[in-house]
Amino acid sequence: MTLNCIIIDDEPLAADLLASYAKKTLFLNLIGVFNSAVEGIKVIRENRVDLIFLDIQMPELSGLEFARILPKETKIIFTTAFSQYAVDGYKANAIDYLMKPVSYDDFLAGANRALEWFRSIRQSENASDDRFIFVKSEYKLVKIMFDDILYIEGLKDYVKIYLTDGREPVMSLMNMKKIEESLPRPEFMRIHRSYIVHMKKIEGIDRFRVVIGDAVLPISDSYKTTIQDYLDGHTL
Repeated sequence: MTLNCIIIDDEPLAADLLASYAKKTLFLNLIGVFNSAVEGIKVIRENRVDLIFLDIQMPELSGLEFARILPKETKIIFTTAFSQYAVDGYKANAIDYLMKPVSYDDFLAGANRALEWFRSIRQSENASDDRFIFVKSEYKLVKIMFDDILYIEGLKDYVKIYLTDGREPVMSLMNMKKIEESLPRPEFMRIHRSYIVHMKKIEGIDRFRVVIGDAVLPISDSYKTTIQDYLDGHTL
């Protein structure tokens, strides 16, 4: 997979450094380097831009302001010398946040994170054929369509699969890791050691608790970053 990217930074030396990093990263296709967000608008309108390396502190239009008008399909890696912007950066649909001066190791780590995000999205989009699994339950095989799953609860050696339309949950003897590996990501995501949820079925998020069907499920600290990344990609 190749990601089309652009660089926007009002410091020419910083922009040139990032451009040199992008050119030696095999899965990045650099299609433009700009010294202001305003200059980058035209290329974004006329081309598919997957990823922007975006400076926050810029004249005319700041990186944070620019991020809010981008299409949700375009992801951002912020670059800045000011650490106080970190929290705002993650609220603005950012994949990562790099502190200047940016090393190639940090650049590559951020770019790889973006690549994994796009891979997971495209794998989910392409997995449209086999939209079901069979699970053993009460000495028989039960066919369960992915679209019918609300969430899955882990209960020691069993999993309990909750279904739409008020149907009885299906119990199966297996662990959470096994069923998690059988489900497409990021359509299904682990939010807690005991819960996997169907992200399309979520009705709301309240204080890092998922509202889905009649249930309110906790998001544990170890999964908060992953879930926040997903939410950022689906938040206007």
